[in-house]
Amino acid sequence: MASMITDLDDKALLAAHVAGDPRAFTELFRRHADRLWTLALRTLRNPEEAEEAVQEAMISAFRRAGDFRGDAAVGTWLHRIVINACFDRLRRAKARPSLPLEDEVLAGLPSASPGPEETTVQAEVALEVEQALAGLPVDQRAALVLVDMQGYSTDEAATILGCAPGTVKSRCSRGRAKLAPRLRHLLEA
Repeated sequence: MASMITDLDDKALLAAHVAGDPRAFTELFRRHADRLWTLALRTLRNPEEAEEAVQEAMISAFRRAGDFRGDAAVGTWLHRIVINACFDRLRRAKARPSLPLEDEVLAGLPSASPGPEETTVQAEVALEVEQALAGLPVDQRAALVLVDMQGYSTDEAATILGCAPGTVKSRCSRGRAKLAPRLRHLLEA
């Protein structure tokens, strides 16, 4: 019986959740959790904030599942809810800025003596890309994460971000133009 729930597509899982199946939303979240977490983390640049945003978004999706109109894929709908939760957190943080504690700041920095897994070239490149992304405005960063890092089409990203496809293209273009000089040395290496 348990394998039957995993055989359902996303729309069927959402319908089963709305109909009262307690396993359906858990399976739906399991399928999308990694991408939702990555989106939140790259948008907010803080693991705790990202975790909170995903939790808030999933509670909202759980409660509002009956309102899903089917205009987009269920995964796109979930991503839209997560990006909205991230934007809400960013707006709240801007309205009530606070300085992080020194320990929290130091914990976010690379350690002076990196472990073996941190010494790989891939980890160094990922860190440089993350730092470069952090310097972009949040709207450009969100568009680039969706299109270039998570592989969404421009139309899908526009649906998630709630804007026109041309706006997504423009944000990606401006973001790439800002990233290029910061990351050019990676291509030359």
